[in-house]
Amino acid sequence: MKFIFNPDIRDPKLNLAVEEYILKHLNVEHEDYFLFYINGPSIIIGKNQNTSEEVNLKYIEENGIDVVRRLSGGGAVYHDEGNLNFSFITKDDGNSFNNYKKFTQPIVDALKQLGVEAELTGRNDIQVGERKISGNAQFTTRGRMFSHGTLMFNSNIEEVVNSLNVSEEKMRSKGIKSVRSRVANITEFLEEEMEMERFVEALLHSIYDGQEPERYVLRDEDWEIVQDISKERYANWDWNFGKSPKFDVESKRRFPIGTIDVRLNVNKGTITEAKIYGDFFGVGDIHDVEQVLVGTRFERGAIREQLSQLDVKHYFGNIELEELVDLIS
Repeated sequence: MKFIFNPDIRDPKLNLAVEEYILKHLNVEHEDYFLFYINGPSIIIGKNQNTSEEVNLKYIEENGIDVVRRLSGGGAVYHDEGNLNFSFITKDDGNSFNNYKKFTQPIVDALKQLGVEAELTGRNDIQVGERKISGNAQFTTRGRMFSHGTLMFNSNIEEVVNSLNVSEEKMRSKGIKSVRSRVANITEFLEEEMEMERFVEALLHSIYDGQEPERYVLRDEDWEIVQDISKERYANWDWNFGKSPKFDVESKRRFPIGTIDVRLNVNKGTITEAKIYGDFFGVGDIHDVEQVLVGTRFERGAIREQLSQLDVKHYFGNIELEELVDLIS
């Protein structure tokens, strides 16, 4: 497993482009890659989320905080120099997508060697007791995948609170009163003080069993493609924010797989526009579901008939067709 880390790069648009480049352009058929990256102050939005509702737009504009949408699903997270991001990039063998334990266990083991009693909990979180120190998400395409996550080492938790609009429903579902009481920095649980550089070294020592990792250093020709990806996707306003017209019908519910938020424009009883947001983890492009709904009568039977053409679990995770029909109609 080759290791990649560019510690001097703090631009989230570039770092996410590096991850996508590794996934799509390096040979993951015969070689796995492990990536670390650190972003400057930024909000990283899940693939299917409505950016304008997830972030405090006034605050991020006033404080120069970047907003960048990632390829994977899940919820919005705050990054800064006190947050270490990791990514396992590998072949999708058909058994690894949604298997968060496979990819978080090396991280959990490394944290335990540092005296941090971490464990994977819920859908995709690493926690110490009741407090979250890491959120994880995955993305798969054309037989390749990555599983990536955050490690809140010494992040500014006040900025997490100020930058994000966390729904009360989500907080209630976890039985907690505030973001401040929910999240924690790893430094709070370490047996001895250390800086980020030493923390990185400790993680690598554990993950690579004390061996020096073989490093892959991006070449000039690699960086040319990375720059193109960054410009075309991660620096693109339409990708990061998108256009969200006003809708006639809004239906939102939190399921075990996450929140699904459906917006519809209906004209003369027919759906003319459809947009689906949420922090669910699906494999398929949610645009497929939106397109199936457009042109459908806004009536339960017609909606069920259209959606039955699709494998809804492919797009949303473990949810039944009738649950989705109930939400929309």
